[in-house]
Amino acid sequence: MPHPMMLRPLSAALLLSLSAAAPALQAQEIGFGIIATDSASTQRERWEPFFRDMEKKTGLKINAFYAPDYAGVIEAMRFNKIAQVMYADGTYGYHGLLITHKDSPYQTLDDVLKNTKSINLGIGDPNSTSGFLVPTYYLFAQNSLDHRTAFKTVRNASHGANIQAVLARQVDVATNNTEDMGKLESARPEQFAQIRVLWKSPLIPSDPFVWRKDLDPAIKARLKTFVLGYARTDPAEKATLKVIYNYGGFRESTNAQLLPIRQLELFKERRRIETDDKLGADERARQLAEIDRKLAALQ
Repeated sequence: MPHPMMLRPLSAALLLSLSAAAPALQAQEIGFGIIATDSASTQRERWEPFFRDMEKKTGLKINAFYAPDYAGVIEAMRFNKIAQVMYADGTYGYHGLLITHKDSPYQTLDDVLKNTKSINLGIGDPNSTSGFLVPTYYLFAQNSLDHRTAFKTVRNASHGANIQAVLARQVDVATNNTEDMGKLESARPEQFAQIRVLWKSPLIPSDPFVWRKDLDPAIKARLKTFVLGYARTDPAEKATLKVIYNYGGFRESTNAQLLPIRQLELFKERRRIETDDKLGADERARQLAEIDRKLAALQ
């Protein structure tokens, strides 16, 4: 069996990583994993045509799997990069959002910030970039709020579940992203019309495809050629990417693309240290200083 390759949404979106196959199969077989922001069956339906094209053009056997969460891929900087996703509109990023029902009494972000104790918040998985890390850092921390205590209630859920909770008025506001809202607008415009956006984050870099450093160089070359050339001119390939996440193609990338994500991860760790009551004052100060040193090094 090949070692798995894992994908995680930077939103979320998606983060893909390739790993080497077992020695006997190294020239033929690749494990390719996708962290499912939607159900595994939905992700499989979207991605399988892409994998079949990959098999045809590279001669490799692609074993895809669909993981239910983000565990194991947070430290994405240890992978080498292959490409960055381009959306169909030519952009290379997306935004985190705070949304509410169009008939909500909270008309603006300021309304939310002034009434947090009356508001039920829907937020993403703690390891989600656009659903959790981005709003925690750019929205809540920048407004001196700890979302864990500031709101009446807080519940963690997927992007899709948070959209449905807003539509059903089970939560007052929820985090989301422009990718998932774009999909909703295309698939269910009547539901999209029921949602108001209260806040939009700075640009989040679009998803990278990454691979393990120890992947066979010959396999790397075949995969890189396939990915960077995919959907350049072929209408069928363009249609395949549009179904996945309204993607339009790929461009070559470097690990620098993940620097904002690393900053968000360090911020998350800083928040954990700040609230860890098992740490003494001196040890907490030491660990916070180390986090701040790492953040400064990434500037």
